[in-house]
Amino acid sequence: MTRTIEALAASTDLKPARRRVHRAWLVAAVTFVTIIGAAAFRSVPGLLIDPLHEEYGWSHGTIGAAVSVNLALYGLTAPFAAALMDRFGIRRVVAVALTVIAAGSGLTVFMTSAWQLLLCWGLLVGAGSGAMALAFAATVTDRWFTERRGLVSGILTAASASGQLIFLPLLSWLVTRYDWRPAALTVALAALVVVPFVWLLLRDHPADVGLKPYGAREFVPKPAPVTGAARRAVSVLLSAARTGPFWLLAGTFAICGASTNGLVQTHFVPAAHDHGMPVTAAASLLAVIGVFDVAGTIASGWFTDRFDSRRLLAVYYALRGLSLLFLPMLLAPSVHLPMVFFIVFYGLDWVATVPPTLALCREQYGDDSAIVFGWVLAAHQVGAALIAFLGGVARDVFGTYDMVWYASGALCAAAALMALVIRRRPEAGARATGGG
Repeated sequence: MTRTIEALAASTDLKPARRRVHRAWLVAAVTFVTIIGAAAFRSVPGLLIDPLHEEYGWSHGTIGAAVSVNLALYGLTAPFAAALMDRFGIRRVVAVALTVIAAGSGLTVFMTSAWQLLLCWGLLVGAGSGAMALAFAATVTDRWFTERRGLVSGILTAASASGQLIFLPLLSWLVTRYDWRPAALTVALAALVVVPFVWLLLRDHPADVGLKPYGAREFVPKPAPVTGAARRAVSVLLSAARTGPFWLLAGTFAICGASTNGLVQTHFVPAAHDHGMPVTAAASLLAVIGVFDVAGTIASGWFTDRFDSRRLLAVYYALRGLSLLFLPMLLAPSVHLPMVFFIVFYGLDWVATVPPTLALCREQYGDDSAIVFGWVLAAHQVGAALIAFLGGVARDVFGTYDMVWYASGALCAAAALMALVIRRRPEAGARATGGG
C-alpha cells in the first residue's frame, strides 16, 4: 500500500505544470492598443482638407504643407525616440508622446491662421507621433521576443496602419454632421485614454518582471541605460549610411510612404469627392482598407518568418504599383464592384512591406536595428511628406489627381527592382530573417 501511494505521488510530480501565457503577449497587446490610440489622429488630414479650405480659404497646397511637416517629423523623430527608449525606458517616452499628441490635436480647435495649423498639427502632433512610430513596435519586438518576431511585428504594424483608418467612419460622420472641431477633440481624447494603460501595464524589459524573452533559452539581464541618445542615433545613422543596403531600404520605404500615407491616406477622400462621391462613403472605403490591412500585414509577418524578405518586398511593391495605375479609372460618384475590389486588394498590401523591411534591418544591423529602422522610417515619412505636399499642388494646378496616381505607380515599380538588389548577409542565408 505504501509503495502504491509513493508511486502515485511520483506520477503526480511528473505531470507538467499548466502553461501560462507569457507576459510578452500582454505587452504586445498593450502596445497594439497604444499604437491604435496614437494613430487615431492620422485619420484626420484627409477629412479636413475640404472643410479647412472652405472655412479659411486656405489652398490645398497650404494645408498639404502642414500635413508634410507632420509626416516628416513623424519619421525624423522616430530614430531619436528609439534611442530615448534605451535611455529613459519605453513606458515614460510613450506616455509623454501620447500627451503631446493629445495637446496638439486639441489645440487645433482654437486656430485661426495657417501658421497655427503648422504648429499644432504639423509640429506637436508630428513630433509626438514620431515617438509612437514603428520604431516603438520594433523596440518592443526586439526586447520581448526572440521567436515569432515576424508575426509580432506584422500585428503591431497592422495596429499602426489600421488605427489610422478604422476611426474614419466616425470622424467623417462628425465632420459631416457637426464640424471638424469635434473630430479633432475625439482624436485628442483617444490618445489620452490610452495613457493609463501604458503606465500601468507596459514594462520596459522582460527582466523587470523576472522573465526571459519569449522563446529565449537563457535569462537576458536588462541592459544599463544608454546615455547620449541623440549622439547614438546620429552615430548609428552615419555607420549605416556607409552601407549599400541602408540606402536601398530607405529608398524603397520612401516610396512606400509616398504611395500610402502621403497619397492614398491624405488625398483619396478629396479625390473621390472630386468625382462626386460623398465624403462619408470615401472615408468608409479607407476604413475597409484598414480592416483588410490587418489580415495582409499579419500574413506578411508570417511569410517573413519563412521566406526571403527581398522577394516579398518586390512582390508587394509590384502589386501596389499595378493597382494604383488602375485607380483613376475606378473613381466614380458611387461605390461599385471594381472599386471594392481595388480597396480589398490595396488593403492587403497597405503596409505589408513593414515586416520584411524590419527583418532586413535586423539581419543587416543587429543590435542597432531598431534605430536603423527608425531612420528607414524617416525616409518613409519624407516620401509621404513630399507626395502629401506635391499632391495638393498638383490638384491646384491640374484640377485633378490623375497625374499623381500614375507617378506613384511608376515609383512602386522602381521600388520592386530596388528590393531585389539588396544583398543578404552570408550568415543569414540559412535561417529565416524574422527568427531569433
